[in-house]
Amino acid sequence: MTMSFSPGQFVLRPSTPEDLPAIERIAAASTFGINSLPPDRDFLLARIERSQHAFQTLDDASGEERYLFVLEDLAAGRVIGTSGIAASAGFHDRFYSYRNEFAVHASEALGESNRIHTLHLCHDLTGYTLLTSFYIEPEYADTVAPQLLSRARLLFIAEFAERFADRIAAETPGLCDAGGNSPFWDEVGRRFFNMDYPQAERLAGGRSKSFIAELMPHSPIYVPLLPETAQWAIGQLHPDGELPFSILLDEGFEADTYVDVFDAGPTVEARLAMLRTVRHARRATVVDAAVARGPWQLVTRTVREGFRATLAPVDAHGPAGLDAATRARLGVSIGDAVRVSPLVVDEACGEEGEA
Repeated sequence: MTMSFSPGQFVLRPSTPEDLPAIERIAAASTFGINSLPPDRDFLLARIERSQHAFQTLDDASGEERYLFVLEDLAAGRVIGTSGIAASAGFHDRFYSYRNEFAVHASEALGESNRIHTLHLCHDLTGYTLLTSFYIEPEYADTVAPQLLSRARLLFIAEFAERFADRIAAETPGLCDAGGNSPFWDEVGRRFFNMDYPQAERLAGGRSKSFIAELMPHSPIYVPLLPETAQWAIGQLHPDGELPFSILLDEGFEADTYVDVFDAGPTVEARLAMLRTVRHARRATVVDAAVARGPWQLVTRTVREGFRATLAPVDAHGPAGLDAATRARLGVSIGDAVRVSPLVVDEACGEEGEA
């Protein structure tokens, strides 16, 4: 059966304890590698409560804050996705990745020169703001919902820039099978840890991966020495990661430099100010519109506690003319300020990602 959706029926908002059953369902359905939402009820409730504190506190940001959003389908009356933000990667410790590099070895006597792919354990991304916890229910993957779920976070970061870094990163899941077997982990990580990939992910549990660096070698890994299955896995996406990855690339993220220390999935990074949604965003004053007009755009509140984001037809210039239904979805009144950014509603294609 083909389902019909209107862009205006989706609202992104902060998670609450009442969302716990839905988030448990999402955590159970998530791909291996989405370790910031492990299927652990106590952990998830603590994550929601920590997020609530981050949204509500009036204290200066420490960098320890973690925000968790849910996407609600108002027409269906249920939560259909999650996304999150970690204010500072590796807040309590260094945040590790592998950096792709190439070493050139040459012999003048033999007239030979080789360019060798190497992986270097690094903590370059420590202190970056991380996009995390992306999941959208499969039946919504080909709608505009994933765009709202991913991109609204960027306007939240831009609105409260003093709480975040000016560089943003996101991990996306690498290759593994239904049993949790990862070609890269099996040939690299498992050599130094007596555990399989799912065990390593559970041990990480959304925390720092610094324990990996304690046992992993700090010398470069020469990729040609790895089995072909592990070589091929480097920088490859799990099929469920294609949707969020494509959205992030469309935003302007770069994906060639870093890979995850567990499964070698690509880690993307960019300057916040260079991302498409942020570059094209504008502040506007809400005015009444009996009938909303203009292209569909992403519209967000400009408050931290009670943050909301939705899609609505808004003129490209001037005030934000919102009808009563849209104002109710956002929780705004005439005269309030909103952020507006253009969004092409038919770009979505895919399913889940982000660790």
